[in-house]
Amino acid sequence: MNRPLRVGVIGVGFGATVHVPGLVSEGAEVVAICARRQERAEKAASDLNIPNAFTDYREMLRMDGLDAVTIVTPPALHHEMALAALEAGKHVLCEKPFAMDQGQAREMWQKADESGLTAMIAHEFRFAPARAYVKELIEQEYVGDILSIHMTLFRGPTQSQGPRPLAWGSESAQGGGFLGALGAHFIDCFRDWSGEVARVSGSAFVHNPDRLDPASGQIVASDADQAFSFTLAFENGGWGSMAANSVAPFGSGGWIEVYGTEGTLQAPQPGVNPRPDGKVMGARFGEGTQVQELPIPQQFRPFDDDRDERLMAFRILVQRFLQGIAEGTSPAPNFYDGFRCQQVIDAVRESGERGVWVDVPRE
Repeated sequence: MNRPLRVGVIGVGFGATVHVPGLVSEGAEVVAICARRQERAEKAASDLNIPNAFTDYREMLRMDGLDAVTIVTPPALHHEMALAALEAGKHVLCEKPFAMDQGQAREMWQKADESGLTAMIAHEFRFAPARAYVKELIEQEYVGDILSIHMTLFRGPTQSQGPRPLAWGSESAQGGGFLGALGAHFIDCFRDWSGEVARVSGSAFVHNPDRLDPASGQIVASDADQAFSFTLAFENGGWGSMAANSVAPFGSGGWIEVYGTEGTLQAPQPGVNPRPDGKVMGARFGEGTQVQELPIPQQFRPFDDDRDERLMAFRILVQRFLQGIAEGTSPAPNFYDGFRCQQVIDAVRESGERGVWVDVPRE
């Protein structure tokens, strides 16, 4: 392509904060933005110097010269939007959680595969420096063969608070819930490091369902999960576990541990998301008796972006998206990765409902 990629962004929350600046910083031209409410679309277009504002994404897809779209909406809309964009011949970068269930996810992946277009999912935290370095160390057999991987994520209030406002994230019918919102990133990390998941045992929980409906002023119940735990059995014989809670008072953040036949790797995560200045700790037989910090090579932190701590990793994802378009491929993390992640999310929920281990078939 002898001109900048022309992109339309559907969604003005995370889309305006991260997608638009990330795309522009990597040389793409954001030519349109779409939101449900006209005033929000027009404000975002004005603030971000985008020439076209829409409230109907299908109208945006009919724009002359539009090459690609990013989908940054509640998950309940991902399926119809992704299929419509692919049908219109547009490359697609879709946010996670990918879909409402693995049936939708399979259809999205297969449609993308048939189209020959570049279709990727925004699991940008693969490229956070600490996680990318851990992956390289695993591939270099720093820990030997992986025996198990364990992850935790605890966050919550530091003072007593009343019911939070009702929003789409409070409704499971819109794709809300902690398992999809952040669990999806960690499930993708498990797969990226240790391969495919064979079986799942787990459950999701609602601890504090009260929400304030701004329209009525009444307290209503949220059915979106706020916590989850699961155990994974990998096809390669190892296993993994995760426990997470979004309403844990004074929650300590995240922690990742990898144990293998020759040593261990650890990645502390003080907040919800992996930071650009994250750390990696490690120890292996024959190199001392204590875990120590392993300096992360500069190649895993090629630049800084002070506008938002998520932007560096997202911009690396955009680089892969642009490369895929140039080469006619869909680099990982792609729609197949989104489908496989959705299978595991569905299996956690099914396991909790049935009280059994659930198999995760290849396709």
